[in-house]
Amino acid sequence: MSLATVNISFNKELLKQIDRVAKEEVRTRSELIREASRMYLERKKKWENLFSYGKKVALENGISQKDIFDEIKVQRRKK
Repeated sequence: MSLATVNISFNKELLKQIDRVAKEEVRTRSELIREASRMYLERKKKWENLFSYGKKVALENGISQKDIFDEIKVQRRKK
């Protein structure tokens, strides 16, 4: 695996939190930040897939964004 060095600026409080968690998990700061980045990218991709699927289903069923908002209002009034 090829690595590249990247300089990132963090505010001091966030860096303290990162270092604390890295120490608790017995890993380096870089390992923790790499893992956090991977998790963020995986989660982002899952949300993109979910929204893409939702748009596809809505299109196939003739459901507009307004229809969805209207239904949300109806359900909220029932509570």
